Amino acid sequence: MQTGLFREALRGADLKATVPTCPEWTIGELTRHLGGALRWMGTTVRTRAQSMVPDEDVPDFKGPGDGEPAALDAWLGEGAELAAAALREAGPDVRVWTWMAEQKTGFWARRAVHETAIHRADAAIAVGTEYRLAPDVAVDTLEEWLEIGTAPQALELRPELRRLLGPGRTLCLHATDTGGPAGTRWIIDMTGDRIAWRHGGAGDQAAVTAGGPLTDVLLVFYRRLSPDTPTVTVRGDRDLFDEWLGLVSW
Repeated sequence: MQTGLFREALRGADLKATVPTCPEWTIGELTRHLGGALRWMGTTVRTRAQSMVPDEDVPDFKGPGDGEPAALDAWLGEGAELAAAALREAGPDVRVWTWMAEQKTGFWARRAVHETAIHRADAAIAVGTEYRLAPDVAVDTLEEWLEIGTAPQALELRPELRRLLGPGRTLCLHATDTGGPAGTRWIIDMTGDRIAWRHGGAGDQAAVTAGGPLTDVLLVFYRRLSPDTPTVTVRGDRDLFDEWLGLVSW
């Protein structure tokens, strides 16, 4: 579904146009990145890989390039179908290599959805169309990013993240349009010797809170929208929020 919406957003788009949220890419390069990622995930699952699959071992990884819009679109669609078929055949619990502690095919099913959902936002922003994301998908996209950003190996791979740790350093994400009158809150706790997160309650206090509609908070958190976007309000220690966004990037 997410890939279909991505393709729909880019139908007729100039593949050489720059993607504002990924300025190092054109729209064509964004499409090839997503298509290659889906084929790579599909190959990882289909082959039951127990180590990282090299790009050169993924059939048709690079695709046809930017010069043939119809061919690029078809290649992306085929890659999504191949990945979906591999995931359906395997089911969620087959052991397979991932770069997180969870070494199961279900990791890649989830990752494929969120990779596509976020790049669909890139596509929508690039062509100036409206971006909508189902609330359940948006919540899981945000929580997957929290899990990745707070995983123990994140500090091992990127020791600079330790700069975020310290007394009183807490961050709250507040989706004001979900979870009833109080909305839905997530607390990122950086007061210990590692970064952790949990679901928050209406009475939780944090050093800084970013609040607004769920999808907009998600896109700010993923650095697809500016924290100064009119629909999102950042209250409290703005420097801490900006530091998080600068260090915990995707």
